[in-house]
Amino acid sequence: MALGLLASPRITASVSSSAEPSRAESPIPSKRFTMVDELVLLLHALLVRHRALSIENSQLMEQLRWLVCERATLLRQVRPPSCPVPFPSKFNGESGRLPEFIVQTTSYMLVNEDRFCNDAMKVAFLISLLSGEAEEWVVPYIEMDSPILSDYRAFVDEMKQCFGWDDDEDDDDDYEEDDY
Repeated sequence: MALGLLASPRITASVSSSAEPSRAESPIPSKRFTMVDELVLLLHALLVRHRALSIENSQLMEQLRWLVCERATLLRQVRPPSCPVPFPSKFNGESGRLPEFIVQTTSYMLVNEDRFCNDAMKVAFLISLLSGEAEEWVVPYIEMDSPILSDYRAFVDEMKQCFGWDDDEDDDDDYEEDDY
């Protein structure tokens, strides 16, 4: 439509007449036609640019849709790395199982150290694995908000004291044999 206006005889005539003004025409109408011509050309250029940008936008949106689908497909294929140390079993207060429990939980926390960044997190993890008598044992510490809940080493030492695991038991056996 804009091209039709550019090639119309009226505009062509006004352009040729503006080069040689006749006595009957004043110079003002030819300036008006020149301004109209410029506006028509600008409008045409804007329409062409708009169309090109619309096409480019459609192509980019299609690319974005494809990339989102591709990302979803790739995320489904990626599996989180498996932990080489199994999740520890619960501890119910059986003193014979305390060393095993401490070894399991310590190993698990070492492998997953990003999750257990402070003593309070480590103690909370241990508490979450307590059941039965051991769970009943920890309740008073929680109720009185004991400082050992923020001190992993003190908490483990308290567990050892309560549930009968002495670090020096093996050393005592050696001394008894030497006494005979």
